[in-house]
Amino acid sequence: MMTIKGALYPWRFRIVLALLALLVGVIAWRIVDLQVTDQAFLQGQGDARSVRHIPIPAHRGLITDRNGEPLAVSTPVTTLWGNPKELQAARARWPELAKALGQDAASLSERLQSQASREFIYLVRGLTPEQGQDVLDLKIPGVYSQEEFRRFYPAGEVAAHVVGFTDIDDRGREGMELAYDEWLAGVPGKRQVLKDRRGRLIKDVQVVKNAKAGKAMALSIDLRLQYLAHSELRNVVHEYGAKAASLVMVDVKTGEILAMANQPTYNPNNRRNLQPAAMRNRAMIDVFEPGSTVKPFSIAAALGTGKYQPDSVVNTLPGWMRIGRYTIRDVSRGGMLSLTGILMKSSNVGISKIALDIGAEPVYAVMQQAGFGQDTGLGFPGERVGNLPNHRKWRDAETASLAYGYGLSVTAVQLAHAYAVLGNQGVNVPLSLLRLDQTQDGVQVIDKQISATVLQMLRAVVEEEGGGGARAKVPGYHVGGKSGTAKKISGTGGYTKDAYRSFFAGVAPLSNPRIAAVVVVDEPSKGQYYGGLVAAPVFGKVMARALRLMNVAPDNLPPPAELQTAETSEGKGGRS
Repeated sequence: MMTIKGALYPWRFRIVLALLALLVGVIAWRIVDLQVTDQAFLQGQGDARSVRHIPIPAHRGLITDRNGEPLAVSTPVTTLWGNPKELQAARARWPELAKALGQDAASLSERLQSQASREFIYLVRGLTPEQGQDVLDLKIPGVYSQEEFRRFYPAGEVAAHVVGFTDIDDRGREGMELAYDEWLAGVPGKRQVLKDRRGRLIKDVQVVKNAKAGKAMALSIDLRLQYLAHSELRNVVHEYGAKAASLVMVDVKTGEILAMANQPTYNPNNRRNLQPAAMRNRAMIDVFEPGSTVKPFSIAAALGTGKYQPDSVVNTLPGWMRIGRYTIRDVSRGGMLSLTGILMKSSNVGISKIALDIGAEPVYAVMQQAGFGQDTGLGFPGERVGNLPNHRKWRDAETASLAYGYGLSVTAVQLAHAYAVLGNQGVNVPLSLLRLDQTQDGVQVIDKQISATVLQMLRAVVEEEGGGGARAKVPGYHVGGKSGTAKKISGTGGYTKDAYRSFFAGVAPLSNPRIAAVVVVDEPSKGQYYGGLVAAPVFGKVMARALRLMNVAPDNLPPPAELQTAETSEGKGGRS
């Protein structure tokens, strides 16, 4: 007869029951601990493995010209990326993917194989949303997309040197895009999403932080004038076989740069075959000896000393003079010349004699106050300051060469600024590449009467017979300006044979100056190279159209013809 052992050993039964109860209690406590005590921690850990924060791209600020015409805009684009680990399982579709991406199948295959252990590579960036969607519609495993912004430049090569461009990550790399990168750049936002273990989007949870667009910026550039400058520079480079050319236009009253163009240029929307030389903003970066274009400032210095008057006469015969081992020559003999005549004939001998008489210090002071050798304050990347030499003891050769534009170096922007000072009654107003809502305060650096006198001398250079700037005339307007021609410095320290820069700098209209402009033509090679023949016509064409576009009233119109009355026309026949 069988017996129940538990009945014989009740203590064993109780122990088993107790152990079972303890086990149930432990399990229950662990459940409570996980669901209550550690809930927040565990939830966070789970989210960390499934919740992701995806950046929301922010577009850069709009860049416009002074009239609101867009110069740089941000457009949405699609960037395709791939997970090479996932793509290994879809090898058969790699040729299809390469075709859709417009890439070589063998190159793409090699790339995916070499990076098979990675989980992220860019496949292609900057596609239009339509192009990106066409690839995604193929539903190839491991191919994903993300939204970005790409910069587009409506003016293309016309304003490329001023505006600059951004890189593929939308960071400024040249021009104003670089100079004001922090201002233009937006602040990316964040959105919370759920993804599976393969990185595929399951759910868009919420926007954590909204994207903040970059701030807009209006440049001082007038796109209409910029197109004019670009067109005329292109023509002069082609006509004279020049290496390069630059043109700068400045608002005399405000200091705003209205146009800044260079040749050669480039298309910022397509930089695949970009040549480094084409990227240079020569108006800001290239320095040169300005030659005869600085003679008006030497004349201003002479007038400022009181030793010379406008009608003072200087003997320039026999057309040359020696200073030590140097010989200074005039292109044409002038004989006895007034100060106006020295500018009209561009007499190196005449201006040298004046400088030697008054000393280098007054000439240096005027040039410095006009902005030569000084930082413009524009903050443009790569801008050069140039060089205005200052000697403890000036030798005669150094004094003379400074007076007629050798021995110093300037940029086209500095030269335009100096002429703007002359046009603004001797007041130096800081330059600006941004549109100004109110006029800046300036500093009187040249006597008002002296600047007016020099401008009238420059009018004679352009408008009177025998002046070197006749080709810079502007119909309907009084113009004052000065041409210049300078040999180019060689790499060895001397001057290059048969290599010249041609200049013309001037102001218009003289009754109430509005625009100062400078034209620089580098190495014209087809026949002519004098500034009055090469650069002056460009100045005249651009200035004529610019003044009309800006609705500047003419100040040199011919007198109106007398109208015939009915009484005077009686008896002359013809139709009434």
